[in-house]
Amino acid sequence: MMKRTIAFLLSLLLVIPIAACGNDVNGNSKDEKSDEEGTNEQKLEITYWSGDRHDADYIKGLIEQFNQTNEDNIEVTQKIMSEDYVQSIDLAFSSNQAPDILNPKFDFINMAKKGYFEPLDDYMSDEMKERFKDTLRENANVYNGNIVTLPNYGTTIRLVYNQELFDQAGIDNPPETLSEMVEAAKKITEVGKKDGIYGFALNFKNPMSAMERSVRNILQRSGYGVDGFNFKTGEYDFAGYKEVITAFKQMYDDGSMLPGVESLDIDPLRAQFAEGKIGMYLSYSAEMGVYENQFPTDIDWKAAPVPTINGEVKGKNGMNGGQWLAISSQSDQEKKDAAWKFLNYMYSEENLIKYAETGLGLPVLQAVVDKMEEPDVYNYESFVPTTDDAIWPIKPNVDGSLEGRKYADAFWEYILEGGNLDDTIHDLSKSYNDALKKEIEKGNINVSPDPNFDPLNIK
Repeated sequence: MMKRTIAFLLSLLLVIPIAACGNDVNGNSKDEKSDEEGTNEQKLEITYWSGDRHDADYIKGLIEQFNQTNEDNIEVTQKIMSEDYVQSIDLAFSSNQAPDILNPKFDFINMAKKGYFEPLDDYMSDEMKERFKDTLRENANVYNGNIVTLPNYGTTIRLVYNQELFDQAGIDNPPETLSEMVEAAKKITEVGKKDGIYGFALNFKNPMSAMERSVRNILQRSGYGVDGFNFKTGEYDFAGYKEVITAFKQMYDDGSMLPGVESLDIDPLRAQFAEGKIGMYLSYSAEMGVYENQFPTDIDWKAAPVPTINGEVKGKNGMNGGQWLAISSQSDQEKKDAAWKFLNYMYSEENLIKYAETGLGLPVLQAVVDKMEEPDVYNYESFVPTTDDAIWPIKPNVDGSLEGRKYADAFWEYILEGGNLDDTIHDLSKSYNDALKKEIEKGNINVSPDPNFDPLNIK
């Protein structure tokens, strides 16, 4: 039943994965063979950077296998970054020290606009393009008509909570509304504060990251758009944020948020949750792997659907998916060719099946869904996509013309310091729409209203 559910939801991303690259039948690395043959050929080193930490150990094992078995004397080195991943990528490109392979999902549009990605079209055969065509989305995998990254795994977002703390606070069920979430956070804090336990937390060191894993989905399930963009009108409108931001501020003012959330990164948050110090937070299905491998824990934690504003579901819960690896445009041709061989290996059906079976990510390729075994991972079924989850359309990116604060920074400032929320909402809607108009005039964006857009029937 689980496989049929995944297959139904991810029909947007059906594909037959590419075949694995060839390995030495004797299990010897190129380096070993070179020594035996007396050539002592020097290895070609290429670098891979990612901001994903939940699967770092597993990816390390895949890289070690590739380094030992590839016949082209390629040596891949891995670097896992923290929340400053995007800034580190920008700095590396500006100083001509960019990695050869990077994970583009953390800031795809801006990275694409800056020309960081090497088009993959010329590397892919016609057959491969045909296999992947139904999985590729403009401004997610394709930019300016060029394929720059292929899909591997997807993620759902859920409310992650500590069942033991809910029981201690007398909370029977996970919250389904904003008011229930505020009340639950308050009750947990009242019972546990003496032991350093608080009801709610998010990684507000990076307000955008925090709100993209929480506020965005609360609003999507409540029938609003993506990051303030209304697909029906083709304009930005942040009015829907009022009730959600008000609820977040209430939890902050109540003292229900973990002290120090202003500087809290996602991994320290996870560590605190694993130690039983946080009642609930919202995050990705990657948490399965996090509490299996990165921060093993014995607490009884669970995952529930994202709350809505008033309990009424008016839209699909947004999923992420379809991006994994890209090749740097800054690398020389020899390293680009080597990077493609590594990508070909990583995207092999065998490796994608093994990855999905670890529970580190939900499969987005139908062939993987059909062949994988259900992971023996705690809470896996709570994160499996259902008919209530869907991949929303891509919002227009206006960061290049935006004057003033980004919405996440403005709302986080209000949560911390107060002010006039209506004015903040008005100013954000105006500045984002002004930026949208500029981007349209520049020819960077083509936006059309869709009066028939239905958040409950996303195709």
